Amino acid sequence: MRYAPAIARLLEELERLPGIGPKSAQRLAYHILRADEQEAARLAEAVLEVKRSIHFCPRCFNFAQEELCEVCSDAKRDPSIVCVVEEPRDVIAIERTGEFHGVYHVLQGAISPIDGMGPEQLRVRELVDRVGAGDVVEVVIATNPNVEGETTALYIARLLKPLGVRVTRIASGLPVGGDLEYADEVTLGRALEARREM
Repeated sequence: MRYAPAIARLLEELERLPGIGPKSAQRLAYHILRADEQEAARLAEAVLEVKRSIHFCPRCFNFAQEELCEVCSDAKRDPSIVCVVEEPRDVIAIERTGEFHGVYHVLQGAISPIDGMGPEQLRVRELVDRVGAGDVVEVVIATNPNVEGETTALYIARLLKPLGVRVTRIASGLPVGGDLEYADEVTLGRALEARREM
């Protein structure tokens, strides 16, 4: 069966979204088709509004609606501790813990030669300039615990160490609810290295 051209176009656009395959696109399209016109208009307007009003914070490169993002404009945050993450969604993940009270620097990716991402495509130079300004005492590297994240973390640490700043890496280990027998050797080794007093 062929779809009407308007439905086929909607399906095509939905399938371009990350994590949306043909079946998910079909479910979303059918939901939109069943929705009343006001609901569809609200969805379309929300997409347009986010594209018009959201930009990268000029200080940390997180998403921002005002001149600076909410974290950079918060006077209660400690600007001497900078947490380096790969993507804006990583900021949200760390913020949900309620444990970090410093500020962030979003790299906009990780070093991945296969994907054509080198240090020059990331916000590394801006990080070095920020640290070089002298107000930062610690940089917490919170890149993903994969090959690209580790490569990026080592590269950044090598650049920042000569600046006299403390460079730390978040611990990685076993997830809560995980079983030791299913953990790989690297994860289990890191969990042992990052053990702490009880």
